[in-house]
Amino acid sequence: MKILIAEDEPAFRRLLEEILVKWGYEVVVARDGNEAYQVLLSEDAPKLAILDWKMPGMEGVEICRKIRRDAGEFYTYIILLTSQQRDEDLVIGMEAGADDYIIKPFKHNELKVRLRAGRRIIELQDELLAAHKILYAKATHDSLTGLLNHEEILSILDKELARSGRDGVCASVIMVDIDHFKMVNDTYGHLAGDAVLRITAEKMYSMERSYDSIGRYGGEEFLIVLPECCLECAVAFAERLRSCISQDSMDTSEGLIPVTISLGVAVSGKEGRQDGHSLVKAADAALYKAKENGRNRVEVAA
Repeated sequence: MKILIAEDEPAFRRLLEEILVKWGYEVVVARDGNEAYQVLLSEDAPKLAILDWKMPGMEGVEICRKIRRDAGEFYTYIILLTSQQRDEDLVIGMEAGADDYIIKPFKHNELKVRLRAGRRIIELQDELLAAHKILYAKATHDSLTGLLNHEEILSILDKELARSGRDGVCASVIMVDIDHFKMVNDTYGHLAGDAVLRITAEKMYSMERSYDSIGRYGGEEFLIVLPECCLECAVAFAERLRSCISQDSMDTSEGLIPVTISLGVAVSGKEGRQDGHSLVKAADAALYKAKENGRNRVEVAA
C-alpha cells in the first residue's frame, strides 16, 4: 500500500522511510506541508499519510482540515506525528480531522500497530465503495443488456433538455424497436431473444458518442438521447444504426438470426416539445409510422 511521509527533518525522514519500506509500504516523501498537500490532492494519492505536526509551509493540522474539507470519494487515513503531549493539543489535532497520532519519539511496534489499524479502515472503505457502485449500477442499469434502465434514461433526458434550454441548443431522441421481436421469441425461444436484445444493445452502445446515452425503454424498445444534436445529425445517426443492425445476422445459441430495427426521431425546440414526455411521445409516434411503412426504416416526427 502507498503511504505518504511528510517530515521536514532529513535524518528522521530517512529513518521513517527505511522502516516503512522494510514493512512493505510504497513510500512517497514530502519535505514540507505544501508539498504534502499537493501529493494528497494528486491523482492516485496515497490513502495513508503520516504528517508531522510542525512543518514549514503548512502544518499537519492545517493539512488535515483542508483534506477533510475537500474530501472526495476516497478517504485518506491520517496519522499526526507530534512532540506535543498536552491533552488539549491532541484534541485539536483529532478535531482537525486526524485519525490517530503518535508522540515522538515512538516505538516501532506502536507505529506498526497503528498503521495496521489504518489499513483495515481503508480496506473497509474500499469494500463499501465497491458495494455502493454495484448497488448503484443495479439501480440504474438494465440487468439483461447493461444499458440504462427506463427511469434512468428518462432522468438523463430531463437533465439534457434543461441544459440545452439554458444553452440555447437542441437535443434529439431516437426511439428504437426491434422488428418482429415476438416472432424471434416464438421461433427461436426466449434465450435466443435475450441474446438478440444483448447484441442489439452492444451494437448501439459501440456507436454512441461519449456524451450520448442509451437506455432500454421497455421490452424490445430502446431510447437514445443525443445532446446538442440537430435533426439532420440525429437522422444520419439513426440511419447508420439501422444499417449496422441489419447488415449481419446475429450469432446466437440457436444459430444466425436476421434482425432489423425501426426508428423514430424527434428534436427538441419545436412547439410542445420542451419536456421529456412530449419529446418521447413525438419520437414514439414517428417510430409507429416507421413500422406502418414497412419497418427497417427511419421516420421523423412531424
